Amino acid sequence: MLDFPLHGPISQESWRKPRGIDGRFRRRFKGTPMVPKIGYGTAKEHKHILPNGFKKFRVYTPNDVDVLLMSNREYCAEIGAVVGIKKRAAIIQRCVELNVKVMNARGKLAGRFEDFE
Repeated sequence: MLDFPLHGPISQESWRKPRGIDGRFRRRFKGTPMVPKIGYGTAKEHKHILPNGFKKFRVYTPNDVDVLLMSNREYCAEIGAVVGIKKRAAIIQRCVELNVKVMNARGKLAGRFEDFE
C-alpha cells in the first residue's frame, strides 16, 4: 500500500495499464506476462457455472436452504467456512429433505456421520 498525500492510499493489487516509454510489458516482448484483454472474458451464459452445471449459493443457516427450494436444479448449496459442526449437520439434513445438492457436505463432518455419504 502506497500512501500519497493528495490522492490517498493506492492498492498495488489493482490493474494499472503500463504506460512507460521503454516498458517491455507495454511493448509485449517475449518472456513478459500476457496483458489482460477484453477477449479473455467468459461468455455471459457460462459465467459462475461450476463443472457440474450448477451455480453456487453460499449457506450459513438451515433457513438459507429454503431459498433454493424452487431452484434446486439450477443452484447448489455451499456451506460457509465459518459454520460449525452442529449447524453444518442441520444444513445437510435440510438439503437432503429439499433435494438440494451440497458441494462441501463432507467438509468438517468427514468421519463423524456416515448417514450423509
